[in-house]
Amino acid sequence: MDPFKNLHLDIPQTQKKRVVIIGGGFAGIQMAKGLKGHGFQVVLLDRNNYHTFQPLLYQVATAGLEPDSIAGALRQLFKNYPDFYFRMAKVTEIHPEEQKISTLIGDLHYDYLVIANGSKTNYFGNKDMFNLTFPLKQIPQALNLRSQMLQNFEQTVLTRDPHEKDRLTNFVVVGGGPTGVEVSGALGELKKHVLPKDYPDIDFNIMNLHLVDAGPRLLAGMSEKASAKALKYLATFDVKVKLNTFVKKYDGEEVTLSDGTVIPAKTVVWAAGVKGNIIDGVPENSLDRGRILVDDFNAVKDLQNVFALGDIAFMKTERYPKGQPMLAPVAIQQGKLLARNLIRVSKKEEMKPFEFIDKGSMATVGRNRAVVDMPKFTFGGFPAWLVWMFVHLLSIIGFRNRLVVFSNWVWNYFTYDRGTRLIIRTFVRDKNYKQGESL
Repeated sequence: MDPFKNLHLDIPQTQKKRVVIIGGGFAGIQMAKGLKGHGFQVVLLDRNNYHTFQPLLYQVATAGLEPDSIAGALRQLFKNYPDFYFRMAKVTEIHPEEQKISTLIGDLHYDYLVIANGSKTNYFGNKDMFNLTFPLKQIPQALNLRSQMLQNFEQTVLTRDPHEKDRLTNFVVVGGGPTGVEVSGALGELKKHVLPKDYPDIDFNIMNLHLVDAGPRLLAGMSEKASAKALKYLATFDVKVKLNTFVKKYDGEEVTLSDGTVIPAKTVVWAAGVKGNIIDGVPENSLDRGRILVDDFNAVKDLQNVFALGDIAFMKTERYPKGQPMLAPVAIQQGKLLARNLIRVSKKEEMKPFEFIDKGSMATVGRNRAVVDMPKFTFGGFPAWLVWMFVHLLSIIGFRNRLVVFSNWVWNYFTYDRGTRLIIRTFVRDKNYKQGESL
């Protein structure tokens, strides 16, 4: 039986220019917001009916937050928006020559197409990692990791085999970028402050945390000073950091590193990188390094009226010869500018080129510890941690979500506790379910 039979997009015909936006991430949301009230019909498509605040996914995975506190319903976000239509649908192919897209529930013509469907986990061709490790790009993946972690400790209490205890209590994080550093710090906090109270039967000296990165230092996109501070902070949580090292093999029970080290571990978090989530129909000559080539106006190379934003867009500049960084601020700024540019086009005015305004970057490594790179200086510790919290709170969509996240953070800070250590759904690794794929 076809589950999509008798389902249709049903977007009303209009005399207005139709802008179809693929993806309800940071770029897509800002793009849609910017077009409100300017004479466009806006159609937003996403495989989920919510926006995910991805920078805090690691806190869902480590029992610090519930998923609904970092997710915002897209329909609620755009209520009372005239000529706006949201459809929960996966886009399967684009047809630039016909100016239409295909989804599992039908085709749709566009006047302007905006591809803003983000990135997916990059396994760098290592297929063994595809189904055995835990990526952190989606809320279901974060919940899988949370369940796996808590199930491990429940099983540790029940087993007498010391080798099995090692496999259950060792955690390996692959990738020394912001996600890898933040996950490692959060696991360190759990080990130090939370889990010993829940599991007094376990000697947590057996729990080992490993962070592995192929590069020469952590946080490669930040300053060397920030990198050194992050390494120092991780040491306070007894995180064993291995640099210039990569995962050579993993079978679900043991991790083999390039230096010959073998780590028994049933849980490997893959935070080693991302790549563009390319949709069928984008010509090969419009692609570069797994992303869509765009000009200074985010227009896709060799395509008419097609634009790409955020992680999926590869915009070369003198300042960024390898493309704009795959960061939320870039996506937000591109979304806002493209909306203004389409409004300019509707008024027969010239578009303005994109120029990323770098307001700084940051990463947290547990309570009272963070690093912040500003354009002219770097700082860390408690002040950086406060800045990190403030910026992330302001960036979360919806007042209710900000209030929930803030109250959770206050509770966690003063009680040294995590209120969401629940195994809502048991995680069972299924060889037929490739959790690293785009769902």
